[in-house]
Amino acid sequence: MRHPKTVLAAAVSLAAALAAVPAATATAAPAPAVAPAASSSYAAYASPAAYAGSAEEAKANRAFFAAVMESVAEKRAATPGAQAVTVVYSATGAPSFRTQIARSTQIWNSSVNNVKLQEGGNPDFRYYEGNDSRGSYASTDGHGRGYIFLDYRQNQQYNSTRVTAHETGHVLGLPDHYSGPCSELMSGGGPGTSCQNAQPNAQERSRVDALWRNGLAAAVAKVS
Repeated sequence: MRHPKTVLAAAVSLAAALAAVPAATATAAPAPAVAPAASSSYAAYASPAAYAGSAEEAKANRAFFAAVMESVAEKRAATPGAQAVTVVYSATGAPSFRTQIARSTQIWNSSVNNVKLQEGGNPDFRYYEGNDSRGSYASTDGHGRGYIFLDYRQNQQYNSTRVTAHETGHVLGLPDHYSGPCSELMSGGGPGTSCQNAQPNAQERSRVDALWRNGLAAAVAKVS
């Protein structure tokens, strides 16, 4: 499995510094409005032994998380009295996966306390669907926007809710860990097609809560 408004200069420069890859070839949804300048492509989900992640992929994941967090921080700074940190997504580009996206949202919202996912307008990130030889992945375009691409074939081979929840984990700041067990959501395709777990484990839940508790406070201070 593989694997958002203006962002702060640091996040932009991080994403822009990454090597460019071709945009995903979507067949049932329009391509993202801006071709990605950075992408976390995960051949490992389809073939874990062939690709165990890279420094570039890890940077792309961090850039995606930074882009989403900065987008949310701008909204939060405008409404400082808001109690919940809400990350808004759009699923209009992935109609075939509405059930899995809804389930993934439910899983994460019931697993963590400091950030919540919600479908709506003015999204921080978007879901798309189609065919891509790289499988499913999370991507940034270097301009504060992000999206998750869900590949048809991969979602037929693997538990589709696990794929979606895994990719959404990148939005929330988690890196891949392909060598982990099936009980670890971010192990992606490492455990093989028989793995049906779509739930983050205790460490993953704790990590997301810590990232959004500490990171957002710093981000809001910067954009205030």
